Amino acid sequence: MAGYFSNHSQFQTRFANAASSTTTTTTTTTTTPAIPAETRPRPPTSRHFSTSVAHPPHEERDRGVDVPAPLPVHPLRNTWVFWFRQQRAPGNKITNYEEGIKKIASFSSVESFWGLQTHLSPPSALLPTTDYLLFHAGVRRPVWEDPLNRAGGKWIVRLRKGVADRVWEDLVMGVVGDMFDECGTQGEGEDGGWPEICGCTISVRQSEDIVSLWNRVDGDAKVREKIRDTLRAVLNLPPSTIMEYKSNNDSMQDKSSFRNSAIERMPVIADAS
Repeated sequence: MAGYFSNHSQFQTRFANAASSTTTTTTTTTTTPAIPAETRPRPPTSRHFSTSVAHPPHEERDRGVDVPAPLPVHPLRNTWVFWFRQQRAPGNKITNYEEGIKKIASFSSVESFWGLQTHLSPPSALLPTTDYLLFHAGVRRPVWEDPLNRAGGKWIVRLRKGVADRVWEDLVMGVVGDMFDECGTQGEGEDGGWPEICGCTISVRQSEDIVSLWNRVDGDAKVREKIRDTLRAVLNLPPSTIMEYKSNNDSMQDKSSFRNSAIERMPVIADAS
């Protein structure tokens, strides 16, 4: 999992020099001369552990020391979960979809989102046949068969190599920032309270990168069109961009996320002359 995160530091042992600093005791009564300060062994240092005693905030206040107030947390409307999937496991062995999905972490505030996002490697640094997946916490597993995904579908945009980092960040920000909230109503009945957008993915492939935006209800054409138009605006897609849509039911039938999808193009408006 370390290969999917940037700034992944190697831990240093806190006790690296413990063996070498051990001294042998004797039964002699001679007085050992004091070791000069500059030659005394110093405790091992570490970038990850402090060798000093830290006082809890309430002790600092009792001693009259000003303690800064904790920074405010800005909660998100929903809790989201980052996942990743690698089709080929170490040793180049092909794994099935379920085996390749691994949960990274969940977040529910602006601060926790950025704390995670800034440590994830960008899509351009991932190996081909690797996916990032961001889904609502109500989705148990980011698969077609999940109860929240089963009746829905996804909009698909295929990208040339070199633009995925910007597009993926814009898409994630749009989903987390509720920019698709006006595209559909909140679920009712047994699905009550769930947003229309279930999540989004980016699939890194050898010759292209593919982003998809998953919605909860496939049967409402007006909702699908509103999601499509909002997606164009969020990603700042040119009018000539080809967009595809595929229901999760169709994906379950042909065992494919992207094959045999319905292609939509923006209508060409003739110039008035």
